[in-house]
Amino acid sequence: MTPLLSVQGLGKSYHGRTVLQDIDFDVQRGEVIGLIGRSGSGKSTLLRCLNYLERPDQGEIRLAGSLLGQRGARWSLSATRELARQRAAMTMVFQHFNLWPHRTVLQNVTEGPINVLGLRRDEAEQAALAILDRIGLAAKAQAYPVTLSGGQQQRVAIARALAMQPQLILFDEPTSALDPELVGEVLAVMADLAKSGTTMLVVTHEMSFAFEICNRIFYLDHGRLADQGRPAELLQRDPASPVRSFLGSTLKGFGGAHHA
Repeated sequence: MTPLLSVQGLGKSYHGRTVLQDIDFDVQRGEVIGLIGRSGSGKSTLLRCLNYLERPDQGEIRLAGSLLGQRGARWSLSATRELARQRAAMTMVFQHFNLWPHRTVLQNVTEGPINVLGLRRDEAEQAALAILDRIGLAAKAQAYPVTLSGGQQQRVAIARALAMQPQLILFDEPTSALDPELVGEVLAVMADLAKSGTTMLVVTHEMSFAFEICNRIFYLDHGRLADQGRPAELLQRDPASPVRSFLGSTLKGFGGAHHA
């Protein structure tokens, strides 16, 4: 079975400093992958390279078998359009929401489907309202982002990603900018997406989410994919292994965690 996402030999450097090196992995449809690692290990850069917000220096990225980006120094107009189409199939949710402050919640969610997917406004609004209802924000459709809590804003950002009908959603530490009491509402929405079969790659420091919801966990260390496996497999690693050393006391309470 062709993976939904296939990454081979991915590398990225900034000003001579290697940030990602020899990254290889596949993601199947319906999988939820947790990306963990210390600050500066390359997690966010990896997501940005997957979505071509950062152009990789080496390697290949394939989405549903199709190569992303274009080799060589020059980009044609057709290649740029194709990349935009592929990006729409691999949406991203950022730490800081990135909502348009001058547009309502409904307008934020419908902008992409109307201008990128070519949906009629009434079609886009109907779909957006269904998504907002699913995440408990239908009553906020005409509100502006400034009137929402951080957790509500992040849920709108997730709704905006879902409205693009993506094959894959990339989450870059979606709860890191939230007050602790708001983290749960965002993780609950993500857990619901996981149950419904949404394919997700999630950079997270929320180990409870990673070990209870994710099918597999990738551990990045100094720009390399140093370990990967099902949560139960990582729990069985030698205590001196890099991933167990990173997790440390975080593992307490997950001794019985198991995810197929």
